[in-house]
Amino acid sequence: MISKEKLDELKIEIRQEVLNQIDLSQEYSDEEISEIIREKICCVAKEHAIDINHRLYLEKEIFNSMRKLDILQDLLEEPEITEIMINGYQDIFVEKKGELLRVDKHFISEEKLADVIQQIVAQNNRVVNESHPIVDTRLADGSRVNIVLPPVSVDKSVICIRRFSKTQIRMKDLVANGSLSEEMREFLEGLVRSGYNIFISGSTGSGKTTLINALSEYIPKSQRVITIEDSAELQLIGVQNLVRLEAREKNLEGKLEITIRDLVRSSLRMRPDRIIVGECRGAETIELLMANNTGHSGGMSTGHANSTRDMIARLEMMSLMGMDLPMTAIRKQIASGIDIFIHIQRMPDRSRKVVEIAEVMGVMNDEVQLETKYRYAGDDKWVLEHPLVHTERLEQYS
Repeated sequence: MISKEKLDELKIEIRQEVLNQIDLSQEYSDEEISEIIREKICCVAKEHAIDINHRLYLEKEIFNSMRKLDILQDLLEEPEITEIMINGYQDIFVEKKGELLRVDKHFISEEKLADVIQQIVAQNNRVVNESHPIVDTRLADGSRVNIVLPPVSVDKSVICIRRFSKTQIRMKDLVANGSLSEEMREFLEGLVRSGYNIFISGSTGSGKTTLINALSEYIPKSQRVITIEDSAELQLIGVQNLVRLEAREKNLEGKLEITIRDLVRSSLRMRPDRIIVGECRGAETIELLMANNTGHSGGMSTGHANSTRDMIARLEMMSLMGMDLPMTAIRKQIASGIDIFIHIQRMPDRSRKVVEIAEVMGVMNDEVQLETKYRYAGDDKWVLEHPLVHTERLEQYS
C-alpha cells in the first residue's frame, strides 16, 4: 500500500508536470485541466501501482491546488467545520463541533500558502503584503477571513476563517438547541415586530451574528432594511427590501477609505425603516445611537462584552471615540437609543445560551439603569424576573 508521504511526493511531481505541459498564456477550462491531470496520473499509476481511490485523491488534490484553494477546499466543503486556523504552511487547525483539532494536511510550501492568500484577497479586490500585512475579507460563500503576514506575525503567515452555516438558523432552531426558551422566543418576536431597538452582546464565537440573523425573520415584510458591516456576514431571513453596505479599507496610497461611520450617515438618506449594524467597534457607535434617537426604531447591532453592564461601559468608551461629549450626554443617548440588551454566552460544554435579556430603564444617579427580564438559571431553565415596563410599542403591535 502506498504511503501518504509517497502520495504527497507524487502530488508535487504530477502537478509540476501539468504546469510544464500547459501554456500559461492560454485559458483552460476546468474540464481541460482535469483531463490533463488524469492523463498524467494514469502514466504515474502504472509505475507506482496506484489504486483507483488514490487516483481520485490525487486528481482532486492537484485540481484544488491549481484551480481552487488547495487543501483548504476540502475543509471548506466539510459542513461540521466552523473555524479554520492556519499557522504557517505546516500547521492547520479546525474547530469541529466546538472542539479544536489538528488537521493531518499541510501546504507543500510557504510559497504555495502565499499564492492561496493572494488568491483569496484578489476575489474582493483587497491587497495584503509586507507594507499592508493585515486584511479582513471574505470568501465567495460568505466565510469571514482574517490574514496577518510577517513581520506582524513574527515568523509565518496566519489565516483565520470563520465559517457560517449554509442553512439559515431560525429562532425555532435556537429553541430546539436549548439557546433560549419558547417563552423568550415569543417575547423577542414581539419586541422585533414592534420596533424595539435591540443590542446583542457576547464574546467571540458566542453566536451574536446567528441570533441577529434569526431575529430578522420577525421584521415585517413591508419594511426597508439597511445592513452595515465591516465585512458582510449577515444573512437576514425573509427581508425583501434589503440594502447591504460594506466598509472599505484604505488603498495603498492611504486614500478612498469608507468607514462604518460613513455608511451609517449615508444610510439615513436611503429611507430606512430599520438600520442594522453588524458590529459596533468604535466611532460609529455614536452615529448609531443618534440614528436610533431620530425616529429610526427597530435597529439592531452587536458588540463584544462579558455582560450587559460591561457592554454599556464599552458603548460609552466607543461613543467617546466618535464625539467629545460629556459622559452624562452619552449615557442619555444610550438610554434613549437602546431599549433592550441581550447577552449571549458560550458555556463550558460549548453550547450557546442567552443568559440575560434586560430592559433599559433610563438614567438614574448618572448611570444607565438596567432591569433584567429573563435570566438563565442553569439546567436549560430561564427565570422571568420582571415584566416589560415600557410597553407602548408592544401594545401597538398586539
